[in-house]
Amino acid sequence: MPDSSKTADQTYNAILDALNQLIGVVAQLRSPDGGCPWDLEQTPETLIPYVIEEAYEVVDAIKSGDQNAIAEELGDLLLQVVLQAQIASEAGQFSLQEVAQGITEKLIRRHPHVFGFLEVTNSDEVRQNWEKIKAQEKGETPEQTQLLTHKLKRYARSLPPLMAGMKISQKAAAVGFEWENIEGVWDKFSEELAEFREALETEDKAHQQAELGDLLFVIINLARWYGLDPSNALQETNIRFIKRLTLVENFVERPLSDYSLEELETMWKQAKATLREQGE
Repeated sequence: MPDSSKTADQTYNAILDALNQLIGVVAQLRSPDGGCPWDLEQTPETLIPYVIEEAYEVVDAIKSGDQNAIAEELGDLLLQVVLQAQIASEAGQFSLQEVAQGITEKLIRRHPHVFGFLEVTNSDEVRQNWEKIKAQEKGETPEQTQLLTHKLKRYARSLPPLMAGMKISQKAAAVGFEWENIEGVWDKFSEELAEFREALETEDKAHQQAELGDLLFVIINLARWYGLDPSNALQETNIRFIKRLTLVENFVERPLSDYSLEELETMWKQAKATLREQGE
């Protein structure tokens, strides 16, 4: 019968070896002496798009159920963590060790029902305790954490814009910031659309951007009223667009830029009809 403790130790050591190898590779990529020019150019700020992209690719892989893809995408996301820590370490700010220790200590603090003597009966109590401990760590009073704006600021900081907009809309509506009926939402849509078109006639980009944001927020509210998910809707539209464009590319023998708009439109309609016949 195999020694389970020995097997566990071997697995643990194998994980540490793999992590150490990854850390060493990233350090070498960032080395001024023979490192990679692209990696050496990166800063925490330039890597932000990659952090977001890799997180979304992890989600996409999980939805696909492809275990190999999940493992690969988690590796890409882990690379972003290690790379950020490497850059910070070079600047004398913090290390990967501090990152790991910090999250470990946080998990222990916020799970007193596991690592302490607190007793809970369900996951709702776990969540409530988590939020209470989190507020204490940040020096916030219970009164502050109950403010609507406290929650809305968190959504705006941490969620993708469409998701944040929906959350903010839902929470605001729950306390009375709501139209009496759907006609009021449509009236607001018409109002914001007109204001956006007026802004486009000016050269004030900041004003144009603000009016575009207002228009998008009303569209999110329309989605909420009709029980639709704007994030999923846009994602599905992106996928449909790519599928149609893929068929168009299959029709052509030259680069797309060689065709007239009329020719592209004809092929686009053909691709759309083909996918509709396929039920897509």
